Amino acid sequence: MERKYFGTDGIRGQVGKGHITPDFVLKLGWAAGRVFSKGKNSSVLIGKDTRISGYMFESALEAGLVAAGVNTRLLGPMPTPGIAYLTRTLHAQAGIVISASHNPHQDNGIKFFSAQGCKLPDEVELAIEHELSSKMTTVGSENLGKADRVSDAAGRYIEFCKSTIPSVMDFSGLKIVVDCANGATYHIAPYVFDELGAEVITIGVEPDGVNINAGVGSTSPGLLVETVISTGADIGVGLDGDGDRLIMVDNQGNILDGDDLLYIIARSRQRNGGMNGSVVGTVMSNLGLELALEKHGIGFERVNVGDRHILERLQEKGWAIGGEPSGHIICLDRTTTGDGIISALQVLAEVYISGKPLSELCADVKKCPQLLVNVKVNEGSNVMQLAELKKAIKDVEAELNGEGRVLLRPSGTEPLIRVMVEGRNVQQVSQLVGQLVDTVKKLAVIK
Repeated sequence: MERKYFGTDGIRGQVGKGHITPDFVLKLGWAAGRVFSKGKNSSVLIGKDTRISGYMFESALEAGLVAAGVNTRLLGPMPTPGIAYLTRTLHAQAGIVISASHNPHQDNGIKFFSAQGCKLPDEVELAIEHELSSKMTTVGSENLGKADRVSDAAGRYIEFCKSTIPSVMDFSGLKIVVDCANGATYHIAPYVFDELGAEVITIGVEPDGVNINAGVGSTSPGLLVETVISTGADIGVGLDGDGDRLIMVDNQGNILDGDDLLYIIARSRQRNGGMNGSVVGTVMSNLGLELALEKHGIGFERVNVGDRHILERLQEKGWAIGGEPSGHIICLDRTTTGDGIISALQVLAEVYISGKPLSELCADVKKCPQLLVNVKVNEGSNVMQLAELKKAIKDVEAELNGEGRVLLRPSGTEPLIRVMVEGRNVQQVSQLVGQLVDTVKKLAVIK
């Protein structure tokens, strides 16, 4: 059965348009309640980021779940990975996240976690979609669900984050700038690092409903870099609006992306006897990461873009560490999903153990020049199937002569072809990207 509503990461879009409307979300809550209902004791958690529209969708989901006879437990603003954790530990049937992650406040979305704190299996998403096609009904008054608020949600999650590194670790002497993107970690991340002994300077901790991800956070690290340098801090931690992505900044103001951080965590595990199997990245992971891991005998596998694909490969192989250049890092030996705070703690643990500054820990990762260009195409264009484009790709690969990569892939949400070339020489990479972009533009109007 083909999905009608769920994408690769739940249901997302602009508020008030498409499926991101109160009436649809009301019925989505009801449909989910029908699927997750286990009788009188069934409960579903609802958490959200700091978007102003979260209030509206929280109420709609609550009403739908209660109408289906499911108890609802409200977490308030809570990082996406925190909702996954609390779903497990509070023994709920599911957790629902109201968030559009790193997108601006005009967007919002709904995604789900299973009782195990993992993304829903395909068959459960399809079951919810099936219920959405049914007429909405309400259980009898005596069977309606109840709603309550989990008052200690933030404290529970803070303690869990701290538990993912050895209790002997004390970050006294470290000055850390923490950027919470005016998002869901604003009342959590600063306390985690403070309670572990660090001197904490905060930015992006004054959400007003519309400033989430606006000029702050992992997707806009300029202010974080500036603050690290101006305050003489040792490290900067940049999270996104829902707290599942991470970038870090060293004391010189250099930005470490997901590839750099993935390398540090993998090497730390290897040095301390905890590396299990290979690292999983994506087709967008820099070749420099793969070569650096290979140098130390750590395997590396690529999957399609998206943390869902990374998680599936890790689970399939029984491995623990994977991530994307965007900073979505999964440490399955610590938690069940990507978690920016926990990933930052794993990096800081290696700083503590090694005694080295952050800048030295990823010195082996020599990034290869990588250029990505988005090319607009006509809706329905079959350019990716054309023999002329396939030949152009082979010609570029031949010119790279095994010392680079070529990737063309259609966007999943827009009429775009993403053209990426990676190689040893920046001039060559730029030239080859230009060749492919010109070819795509020439062919894109062909039906």
